[in-house]
Amino acid sequence: MNSGKTAPIPGPGAPHRKAITVSDGTLVRERMWHPERPLPLVIEPAVAGVDLVEWAARHREALEQKVLQHGAILFRGFTCKTVERFEQTIASLSPGALEYMFRASPRTRVGGNIYTSTDYPADQKIFPHNEHSYSPRFPLRLFFYCHQPSETGGETPIGSTREVLRHIRPEIREKFRQKRVLYVRNYGDGFGLPWQTVFQTEDRGEVASYCASVGIQIEWKPDNRLRTTQVGPAIVRHPRTGEEVWFNHATFFHVSTLPPDVRGSLTASFVDDELPTNTFYGDGSPIEPEVLEELRGAYLSSLVKFLWQQGDILFIDNMLCVHGRESYGGKRAILTGMAEAYYAKDLEQS
Repeated sequence: MNSGKTAPIPGPGAPHRKAITVSDGTLVRERMWHPERPLPLVIEPAVAGVDLVEWAARHREALEQKVLQHGAILFRGFTCKTVERFEQTIASLSPGALEYMFRASPRTRVGGNIYTSTDYPADQKIFPHNEHSYSPRFPLRLFFYCHQPSETGGETPIGSTREVLRHIRPEIREKFRQKRVLYVRNYGDGFGLPWQTVFQTEDRGEVASYCASVGIQIEWKPDNRLRTTQVGPAIVRHPRTGEEVWFNHATFFHVSTLPPDVRGSLTASFVDDELPTNTFYGDGSPIEPEVLEELRGAYLSSLVKFLWQQGDILFIDNMLCVHGRESYGGKRAILTGMAEAYYAKDLEQS
């Protein structure tokens, strides 16, 4: 389906090492995971007993600059063993974890505003994407915590959106810049999440009020089913760096990105605008198959993988880094939290 290839990755014990001093640098050491990729930056304790929550709080400003530079930081070897410590780490690096709203994937709340990363079956892969880039309101920061690594597989591949943008031809960028992206979602047809889960309410009035507040159009269908439509930007400016960022769900939500067996089942049952999720150019015209193929290749060519270790925390700038999931065997518990809400309309290109 895709022409892009994941970059060859050295084994878990052989990342590119480069020690760097960070203020009280005797406490931690830094290295790049991959010698030819900007992410992730790996930070590990250099001595026993370093408290990540306290250390990160002291170095929050420096870590902010590093995540803007690299897109992702992997904290490895610190003693994070509980959901509570994970949430405290998020609070030391951001204003705190957000509630998961306007949902697109099944997740379970495990405490506070911490959720399972996804509840999709273990044999399914998840295509790389930016969290909530389909939504009018999205988190700038994303955190993952490995409570239990899987026996096999289960990596969370990550990639630089700077790299993704470089692989998209200028004429395609410009077409999306002008036309934007139309998102169509249908709920209650037996596939995907029900609207009650997506909006976390049983009250149709609350759904209507929320959607009106963020520019989402709603259409109630027979049998308490719902369709939402919205037009959003494909390219925005990062609020901290000012650079252009390819930030949308045009590829991820498009039916052609689904695995062939799932795609075949859905397209046999639904027309394009009745699918659980689908995307179009903002004027409603279809996105060309060759364009979607190029976009998928751009995402996949940016990816770097690493095997999770228990206690790992991955700190992501959600606009600068895409993430996905590999299939896996055995039990796996990767938890997530989101922070720092922004509205896409405030960052859209003029």
